[in-house]
Amino acid sequence: MAEAKFNNHFFALWPDQDTRPELVRLQQSVCQQNGQLHHPQDLHMTLVFLGRVTPEQFPCVKQVANTVVAEPFTVELNRSGFWKRPRVLWCGPDASIQQLNQLVHNLEQGLIGCGFQPERRNYTPHVTLARKARSEQPAAVADPVVWRPREFVLAASRSGAELPRYEILDRWRI
Repeated sequence: MAEAKFNNHFFALWPDQDTRPELVRLQQSVCQQNGQLHHPQDLHMTLVFLGRVTPEQFPCVKQVANTVVAEPFTVELNRSGFWKRPRVLWCGPDASIQQLNQLVHNLEQGLIGCGFQPERRNYTPHVTLARKARSEQPAAVADPVVWRPREFVLAASRSGAELPRYEILDRWRI
């Protein structure tokens, strides 16, 4: 695997073929010409951001994912938000999801042994819909997306890539 062509790595929930069109519909509804929309193939929910993974760390990272047991769960993307400093419009669930939080926790704890430190901030599940947004008032989520993730992935951003920017490197079933 040619890891050098990648900038940052992350574990994420990646929408299936049925969910992706629903996310695009939600993206268009919430963003309403506000900001630079994420490419439809790049829509995802980050679980754990790793940054650059060295070739020596890859076997450990994959072993952690191989050993994580994830219980099935449902995510209802029923609220939108705006983060002022990065100027990001996003959507996410309005309630905590125990199985999702446990998956993130298990990945973070396992990754400590690979040289990664857990995020200090509380995990906020979200799908980034647009960057460089101008408004702090995203549209309401009138028709939520109900997503039943079937897998989580290890993905990476490609250096100098045209859109879409992300590539899936490996997949694990939920």
